[in-house]
Amino acid sequence: MEVAPPVNRQDILRLIYMTIDEINETLPEDRQLEKSVGTHLIGRGGKLDSLGLVNFIILLEQRLADEFRLAVTLADEKAVSRVNSPFRTVENLTDYVLEILEGTE
Repeated sequence: MEVAPPVNRQDILRLIYMTIDEINETLPEDRQLEKSVGTHLIGRGGKLDSLGLVNFIILLEQRLADEFRLAVTLADEKAVSRVNSPFRTVENLTDYVLEILEGTE
């Protein structure tokens, strides 16, 4: 049985930034995302619509699976039912991914 390597905050941010790079290739210049923990993905100041967010989440889940051999679902009932969306900012998303990964260990 393969054991997934340990994952830390910087690893998650790196994958999120890689995902931003890929998403930005499909977005017009005025809607491109900045690679910063304070970047708003959705909501007020966010540049992704609902389809853009779905694409972003799928790409990130694929990156987690490819790089760390981790099968995670980011958009589930737990995420959607939160008062503060884990998809609002890059920082929120990083925290949420780490929270999920800690629960899988």
